[in-house]
Amino acid sequence: MEKRSLAGKQELGAIGLGAMGMSDLYGTADRAESIKTIHAALDAGINIIDTGDFYGSGANELLIGEAVRDRRDDAFIAVKFGALRSPDGGWVGIDTRPAALKNFLAMTLKRLGVDHIDLYQPARIDPNVPIEETVGAIQEMVQAGYVRHIGLSEAGSETIRRAHATAPISAVQTEYSLFSRTVEDDILPTLRELGISLSAYGVLSRGLLSGKWTAERTLAPGDFRGRAPRFTGDALQHNLKLVEGLKAFAGEKGVSVASLALKWVLAQGDDIFPLFGARRTDQLADAFASMTFDLTQDDLKKIEALIPRDAVSGTRYASYEMGMLDSERGR
Repeated sequence: MEKRSLAGKQELGAIGLGAMGMSDLYGTADRAESIKTIHAALDAGINIIDTGDFYGSGANELLIGEAVRDRRDDAFIAVKFGALRSPDGGWVGIDTRPAALKNFLAMTLKRLGVDHIDLYQPARIDPNVPIEETVGAIQEMVQAGYVRHIGLSEAGSETIRRAHATAPISAVQTEYSLFSRTVEDDILPTLRELGISLSAYGVLSRGLLSGKWTAERTLAPGDFRGRAPRFTGDALQHNLKLVEGLKAFAGEKGVSVASLALKWVLAQGDDIFPLFGARRTDQLADAFASMTFDLTQDDLKKIEALIPRDAVSGTRYASYEMGMLDSERGR
């Protein structure tokens, strides 16, 4: 596994493992297989494990805690906090007040069975709490030894600057793929100016860029993609046509569509850590394969001609969820 530097502070595997689907939002998953997947990723040098304390309302942290119990030193655990869930699994807001985050952190440490979190970050920017207060409280937890690095998720450039002026920010997580490129406008340049790494999730656009999605696919109960604009109606048909062109080029290169889409994100800069979502060991093959080939400048131009920057149809979340993204404000 290629190594990259997190904000110039720590060497990590270039690709991270997104663990959300092991416990939430994509339908049911097999617990034993999920643990095997985490172990296989760690064995291959994928040491970033990305989770949220609200994934499965804590179930994902319990799963990861079991998986890394004897391998804590192999794992760089990144945790998002602040998203609030109801007993029926619904979403009821965001809370990043200092007292709340300290409470969230205490429960996270207990569920994971660890004494520190490697990267701690608010899942969304709380409009009711100044970012300086949130980041200042995380910095207190850094000084107390409970957190190693501070991150943000779906933060806009102004918020990133204010946060970084309060305490050093190591990474900002946002969606980045051939279908989601608004981060290139001002967020990525801001990160590079400040020396902050990008943690890129949704690199396969939640499966659309896997080369395996079909219009006839039936989603499992609880799979949130059923309400995502890119996965419905005419938008889905349009987006799948775009993927067909990418599939043909992948065939010419002798690689899978998923590996090609992941490699495109890797090729955008060595300050980017793509998060590859998987819940079965066989799904990791595409991540491993992305390390076995290179893309030339001509290859990159061809890929971006096949999927022009604004060609995708539909937003990445439903409208009310898009309204919660500080990274999308003013667009």
